[in-house]
Amino acid sequence: MAVNPGNSGGPLLKLRGEVVGINSMIYSRTGGFMGISFAIPIDEVQRVYDQLRTAGRVIRGRMGVGIAEVSKEVAEALGLPKAAGALVRNVERGSPAEKAGVEAGDIILRYEGKPIERSSDLPRLVGGTKPGTKVSLGVWRKGVAKDLVVVVAEAEPDRPVKAAQRTAPATAPSNFLGLVVSELSEERKAQLRLRGAVLVDAVDGPAARAGIQAGDLILSMNNQEISGLAQFNELVAKLDRNKTVVAFVRRGDSGQYVPIRPGR
Repeated sequence: MAVNPGNSGGPLLKLRGEVVGINSMIYSRTGGFMGISFAIPIDEVQRVYDQLRTAGRVIRGRMGVGIAEVSKEVAEALGLPKAAGALVRNVERGSPAEKAGVEAGDIILRYEGKPIERSSDLPRLVGGTKPGTKVSLGVWRKGVAKDLVVVVAEAEPDRPVKAAQRTAPATAPSNFLGLVVSELSEERKAQLRLRGAVLVDAVDGPAARAGIQAGDLILSMNNQEISGLAQFNELVAKLDRNKTVVAFVRRGDSGQYVPIRPGR
C-alpha cells in the first residue's frame, strides 16, 4: 500500500477491507512514497484504545533498566551460546529491577518464560504488562543462569538525562590496551555502589578505537570483576595480546560491554 504525506494516522487495510494497522511514517528521500511504509500493529492500537476508553490514559509497565543489544563478541566472552537477550546497561535506583536484584552487566534472556531474542523485545513485553504484576526473569550473570522475580511498576513520564562529565587525558598510556587507570577510593565506590572498579585517566590505541574515554570506569574484563588497581594490572599482564578483550565499562549511570581488539 502506498503511503504518502498526509496519510499518517490513516488505516492500513488488507484487500478484504480488514484494518491491520495505523500508518505512521514512510521511508523517503524525496518526500513521496518510495515503496516502504511503517504502521503501528492493530493489536497495539486496540490495547491503547481500550486503556483510553476505560482509564482515560495509556498505562505501561516499567522495570527501570537501560538496555542494549548483545553482540556476538560479547556473547562469546560471557559464555552464551548465541548473541541474544537484552544487556542491562544501568539499573535505576529504587526501581523494580533493583529491588529484584538485577545488576548492570546482566543479560536478560527470558521474560515470564518468553525468550528475548533482541533487546527491543523486552520493552514491548514490559510495556504490555499490567503494573503490580509479578514477573519471572531469566538472566545470565558472569557465566551463570539466574532466575529473578520483579514486580512491574507503572511507567513514568520521561525525564531529561544529564550528560556525563569526562576527564581529559593526562599522561601517555602504559599498557598494550592503551589504558592508564587509577584506584577508586572506598568512599567513591560506596557513593557509586560498586564492589570494585578502576578509573580511566587516559586512553589511546586499541582502547580509544573501541570507544573508551577518560573518565570511564572499568568494572570487569573478560568476565572477571575488577577489585582494584593491583588486580587490574595483574589481569592485563596475563591477557593474550592477540585476542579481543571484552571490558564492562560504566560511563555516567550506564554500562556497556566494549570489545577491545589489540593490534588493530
